[in-house]
Amino acid sequence: MTTETTPEATGTAAPDAALLAIRDLHVTYATGEGGLPAVRGVDLTVARGQIVGVAGESGCGKSTLASTVLRLQPPSATVSGQVLFDGRDVLAMRWGELRAVRWAGASIVFQGALHSLNPVHRIGAQLAEPMHIHQPGLDEARVTERVAELLDQVGMAPERAKSYPHQLSGGQKQRVMIAMALACDPELVVADEPTTALDVMVQAQVLNVLSELVRGRGVGMMMISHDLSVLADLCDRITVMYAGRVIEEGPADQVFAAPLHPYSGALSAAFPRVGDPAARFAPAGLPGDPPDPRNLTEGCSFAPRCPRAAPVCLHDEPGLVAYDDRAAACVRIGEPDLEAR
Repeated sequence: MTTETTPEATGTAAPDAALLAIRDLHVTYATGEGGLPAVRGVDLTVARGQIVGVAGESGCGKSTLASTVLRLQPPSATVSGQVLFDGRDVLAMRWGELRAVRWAGASIVFQGALHSLNPVHRIGAQLAEPMHIHQPGLDEARVTERVAELLDQVGMAPERAKSYPHQLSGGQKQRVMIAMALACDPELVVADEPTTALDVMVQAQVLNVLSELVRGRGVGMMMISHDLSVLADLCDRITVMYAGRVIEEGPADQVFAAPLHPYSGALSAAFPRVGDPAARFAPAGLPGDPPDPRNLTEGCSFAPRCPRAAPVCLHDEPGLVAYDDRAAACVRIGEPDLEAR
């Protein structure tokens, strides 16, 4: 069954019921060689108590999408569309409104913890700062207690509050960033590769903390990762991006186990299934490189790398089409009679 895609058709919450509703978002960076379109017409919805994963190769627009949710783009960026947080457009907020939303309403876990922590302040002081700003009624004893709770939540000893960033490992810095994002009990957490620098055991612990936060308190989360297997295990739904566009969206287990789009299939095949002998003979990888956003060709951006590309793919860029509770942007789906190039 195929229909034109809408938020309801793809299984996401309706805009007025969503905690986060991104609608037709475009982000273009100004460069010396012209405009660089990093995000091109993205729609994405996150409901309360829901984890939505965003997957794709480096350069597909994931981190740009994450930073735009809290309007953290540099002045060189041109942004259009809507980012509705609890019904209010973040892109249209005045500075005072935006400042009140950041950390208290919505927080972000940045990918580069090394560059996100202040090297001359102790960890405890940096964890306490958002609480002093957004919860001024808390006394100092409660702030100190809350800092200890946050460190314990992410698997660190409370005594680490006295440490400076240079005294922590890369994984410990990343855990501090996650603790900071949780400091003011936000309604939405945007996690940009939050477990990149963590070993497998700590990664599992941190993902469990994030999952409990969402399930237990009804927090919404947008989780960005290269690892489709992690997203499939943690998320309710997965959005796959390529060249700044959404090319597939649907329930996490279905996108991982039975992807509709060839690119999603390549991402899924990159992660072997434990106990599945066939996984040993999975393709070694996807040939070619992602396209240069400044020199996008006519037609489907994935066509030059697609093993199933048809002549029509070189001229027409497909839009998202709904397939029951899923959506994908590929003319091959449901049309097996098209001849491969």
